[in-house]
Amino acid sequence: MKLQQLRYIWEVAHHDLNVSATAKSLYTSQPGISKQIRLLEDELGVEIFSRSGKHLTRVTPTGQEVLKIAGDILRQVDSIKQLTQEHNNPNHGSLSIATTHTQARYALPPVIEDFIGKYPQVSLHMHQGTPVQISEKAADGTVDFAIATEALELFSDLLMMPCYRWNRCILVPRDHPLALLEQLSLEDVAAHPIVTYVFGFTGRSRLDDAFTERGLHPKVVFTATDADVIKTYVRLGLGIGIVAHMAYNPEADSDLVAIEAGHLFQSSVTSIGFRKGTYLRGYMYDFIHAFAPHLTRNVVDQAMALPNKEAQEEFFAEIELPIY
Repeated sequence: MKLQQLRYIWEVAHHDLNVSATAKSLYTSQPGISKQIRLLEDELGVEIFSRSGKHLTRVTPTGQEVLKIAGDILRQVDSIKQLTQEHNNPNHGSLSIATTHTQARYALPPVIEDFIGKYPQVSLHMHQGTPVQISEKAADGTVDFAIATEALELFSDLLMMPCYRWNRCILVPRDHPLALLEQLSLEDVAAHPIVTYVFGFTGRSRLDDAFTERGLHPKVVFTATDADVIKTYVRLGLGIGIVAHMAYNPEADSDLVAIEAGHLFQSSVTSIGFRKGTYLRGYMYDFIHAFAPHLTRNVVDQAMALPNKEAQEEFFAEIELPIY
């Protein structure tokens, strides 16, 4: 069994079983990958992939188990590389982050600007996607960090660390009737067509829960993953917008009124997560601390040493989170 063979089966599985695409990404030949996978299967005496002719069709149940262990081995190898790089070139390397549009557009820019200024020789890669996609990328090691509000808790392999609390605002044109009310109620909101996030994005579950608990059935006429798109359709008169408060810029959005809605919806918590057992470089600790100042290196190390999710939740419950 060779480390290269484990790399090949892992990469094939994460390229939708497309050997040609895998070969291109690894700068090698398709026949070479196929041959090595066959040699590994022959040595193990099992099929890792089912086939139809020359095409791979699915990962076998046994293959799923092999891939899980292979992934752990490859991550350990990567940790060894990270350890030696930290010793030899502490300020050189790469950092990959998966996050949502809202985080990438509104929360992360100053953090990334400062980080690049401090670590100009660290290449930074950002991936945007749904919260589930983001969590999957962190769980399988595709990215170093996942930053999101939803879905991180679905993956037990991730250590989640809360960063800050945030809530929502209602966006309306300046001449809208809701802009004249002293204090908004859920009934007031539900009486108008709503433009907001796709379910599963940016705390949408908190939004839905609030209406359900009051027995209200709001008319959501348009959804998007991007707050800027939501604002565009509010301007067109499609409905009132419900977005993260951080997505409202008083100068850029001066034609809209942001009505405070913190009393209507339970606050949400944005977290940063990474796979348990990840070797964190010095600049990775610095990035976490820059994004969430209460997450010092000591706090992160303490959290990593805790035995289970319950202990981690108790540990972070003692920390007062900032409000964005």
